[in-house]
Amino acid sequence: MKRKLILDVDTGTDDAVAIMLAALHEDLDLIGVTTVNGNAELHYCTDNSLRVLDYIGKPEIPVYAGCPKPLVRNDFPIPRTKNDLTEKIHGKHLPLPETALKAQKQHAVEYLVETYRNATDPITLVPVAPLTNIAAALAVEPKLVDLIPEVVIMGGGHDVGNVTPAAEFNIWADPEAAYAVFNAGFEKLTMVPLDATHKALVTATQCRQFDELGTPAGKAMAACTGHRIGIHDKIQKMDVEHSAPVHDALCIAHLIQPEVITLEECPVDIETQGALTVGRTVVDKNRRGGKPVNCKVAFDANAQLFVDIMMDTFAKNK
Repeated sequence: MKRKLILDVDTGTDDAVAIMLAALHEDLDLIGVTTVNGNAELHYCTDNSLRVLDYIGKPEIPVYAGCPKPLVRNDFPIPRTKNDLTEKIHGKHLPLPETALKAQKQHAVEYLVETYRNATDPITLVPVAPLTNIAAALAVEPKLVDLIPEVVIMGGGHDVGNVTPAAEFNIWADPEAAYAVFNAGFEKLTMVPLDATHKALVTATQCRQFDELGTPAGKAMAACTGHRIGIHDKIQKMDVEHSAPVHDALCIAHLIQPEVITLEECPVDIETQGALTVGRTVVDKNRRGGKPVNCKVAFDANAQLFVDIMMDTFAKNK
């Protein structure tokens, strides 16, 4: 039986790859996509998600627009700076054709609550965006913590930040929501942070190979990731020359082949107050905080396996 999942996204370039991998892999059943404010304003993230699904021939997968701003803050926790990579890496519109597809009328939070209340099969929840929708759904229905069998989050960083020296973007963008989710008590919670995604890099040469597949997914992968590589080369060079992380897709690869990442059980909490550290994921590797383990954290990844999973999947999308 295929593994059912819901993807919660703020679709920019790496979310697009995650959507394609989840929608096209033969072992997965992407039953819905929910969108949230993040890489761009909500309506852009929603439109980009619809563009991806239309382009790869999966228009039947429904998209639900969610929360347009963080739970508590009127805007992001701190002003964006001229060094912020978000707009440079993602922009507003993906480099994909416009679509006539429309989002569902139901709000994403309502969809999440209703779907899990009525589920008869396990549905993995994969948030790869600010956690606003998930925290809001938990506030509406606290029983979701027992109804959702597994949560796999792309977000956070232990040794690596990307929007501030201390914080990764998805957690920084709504730290109160992240705090609620990480402290909710999910039985099976996995965090895939920058520490892992920066070890699962895609190179410019591999991008050309994706493009040469000639499939819609291969071409979209090449366009989105090629753009990412160009920006990283200019502003934030990776350890591997002419490469970039494709953060969100690594969560989907983990559902397909768990060994693509290496996990360690840790207590994880979220900083919501620190002037220099707001949005930091505090990963207590040395068990100094006295809190129980609540999360499995990925500290390493197999870059070649990650690329192979995507290459094999996107080659079949004729």
